[in-house]
Amino acid sequence: MMRTVLLLSLLLAATASAQRWSRIPKVHDPSTLVMEDGTAWFFSTGHGVLQMRRTEEGAWGVAGSLFERGKTPDWHQELVPENRGHLWAPDVIRLGDRWWVYYSVSSFGKNTSAIGAASSPTLDPEADDYGWKDEGVVIRSQGRDRFNAIDPAMILDEGRLWMSFGSFWDGIMLVELDSETGLMKDPEQKPIRLADHPEIEAPFIHKEDDWYYLFLNWGKCCRGVESTYEIRVGRSRSIEGPYVDRDGTEMTDGGGTLVLGSRGRYIGPGHPSIFENAGRQWLAHHYYDGEDRGRSKLRMLPLKWQGGWPVVEE
Repeated sequence: MMRTVLLLSLLLAATASAQRWSRIPKVHDPSTLVMEDGTAWFFSTGHGVLQMRRTEEGAWGVAGSLFERGKTPDWHQELVPENRGHLWAPDVIRLGDRWWVYYSVSSFGKNTSAIGAASSPTLDPEADDYGWKDEGVVIRSQGRDRFNAIDPAMILDEGRLWMSFGSFWDGIMLVELDSETGLMKDPEQKPIRLADHPEIEAPFIHKEDDWYYLFLNWGKCCRGVESTYEIRVGRSRSIEGPYVDRDGTEMTDGGGTLVLGSRGRYIGPGHPSIFENAGRQWLAHHYYDGEDRGRSKLRMLPLKWQGGWPVVEE
């Protein structure tokens, strides 16, 4: 009897532990997924920017945040007074011997915004040298600007560091950063316009063979099952564009080939990136679960290339 009780207790404890991880927290605007020492990580919208880790069992859970509640850098409030510590749409990249996370400081529906950065030697909160250093402002936008400084996405291409970003207004923009400082290469540079559409945001640039592919979102986010997000793409021989869709329409003229739209319970797929591991590629994105009250969750779909264009396997 005692043996049975002990086994049952252990089973319940293991089940409770598994449930804590399997209750996937709300995942919105996931960053690129990255690997460090065999562990997968990504970052997500949330208070202070959420840091997510994958366990050995394959479940995702919150491992920490860049900034504790109430302890965001002072410049957040100075530049974006309406922001209350809820930071959006991060991306992560390894530069030299540190990880850099770029994130958005904004308020809904306004372009009084800024993209900030923080860095750490490691992603593991249990490591002795773990700790996020505020690296300050990368770029900002104000009411007079025709762009919105949110939704950063990073790419290191042949030693040059680029950041695409943007939401609504005049669309998706591109700037070059200094690969050593992680900040603007030329603070006076004017952003390059890559794509436009009445409802556009969340860019991600991926290089495949000799082509640069600009993934982005059309539609509205953040409405649960009423969200209209869909993932579109165009390509270019130059990272600076022009990007054209499969029909030959430039993305600055509203072009964009559909990659993934709503289907079944998977509503409003958005904020795409590509995860590469063990010779395979996946399209990572969030979606609103039509069978779970429209909660936003992470999804990864196998990605292949056919005729020079990305195709997902649903």
